[in-house]
Amino acid sequence: MSRLSGTQHYYRHCRVDLMTEYTICESLASIDSPYMVALARREPYGRIIGEFLEEQGMLRNGCSLCEVGGGYGSLMKGLLESCGHRIGRVCMVDLSLSLLARQRAVLAPWQRRILYVNADVMTQIPALVNVDTLILNEVIGDLDTWEDLDAKSLPDEASRLIDRYDLEIPGDRLFNFNIGAIRLVEEICRKRLPAFISEHSCDCIVPKDMEYLLRGLESSGFPRKISLTGHSEFTIRFSHLIRVAEYWGRTVRTGSLAELVGIRHTPRMNFIFTAGACGTDEQEIIYELLDNIREYRWLLIG
Repeated sequence: MSRLSGTQHYYRHCRVDLMTEYTICESLASIDSPYMVALARREPYGRIIGEFLEEQGMLRNGCSLCEVGGGYGSLMKGLLESCGHRIGRVCMVDLSLSLLARQRAVLAPWQRRILYVNADVMTQIPALVNVDTLILNEVIGDLDTWEDLDAKSLPDEASRLIDRYDLEIPGDRLFNFNIGAIRLVEEICRKRLPAFISEHSCDCIVPKDMEYLLRGLESSGFPRKISLTGHSEFTIRFSHLIRVAEYWGRTVRTGSLAELVGIRHTPRMNFIFTAGACGTDEQEIIYELLDNIREYRWLLIG
């Protein structure tokens, strides 16, 4: 039987510990992180994302940013350290009061420029019309997802979205559907907000010369459930998000997060992953990062 899965209760009422789950942002939060050994250029994740957005013309002088679900504040810290001279103001939106408290502490040097909002992005997005760039990093997999849908008996809203955007769904088996992520992208497009999105994908792509990352990657092409402490997340079908954005006439770019952060292309990386050679702590760290980041994609909506 189908059911709608969400994480609102977890983030509003539970003590959130991001160390119980693997996140790319926290793994690459600092140049002192042991995971930096896998990168061609040892730079914090927030700096990498900030410089990428600047290159794409999404960080203009005096611009305003909004990050939704900012975790421990690591991305915004790295971004402000590298590109803060361009940022006029920042809004941090989060369901979790404990995470907002962590963000306040980490971002204290920039406190005069930052507003913290305890809210659900699905209700807060209409107020963001004056935001220049929206950042949704490793968060849309937390949004509402329909589990075990049957194409022959779809919930009304899922049916509306699938028909409106001509979204591909399987007709011969049950599937999961990222309804929250699709609704959010739809609203982003209505409000004409430029946005950066990154998340686990179920239709992943890998960098050239790193096809070995496809080894053992089981994917039906539709979202799979990731069971975590106190809640569940889902991988994202990025082709659905792209279809929605293009329907609204928005420009889109997408790619592999592994390529964006600059995973080193070396025979050693290939060997460690392919052979599962984890005889040292460093090899185990490299394997863990590769095994996770290979599923991640980024999406720019301009």
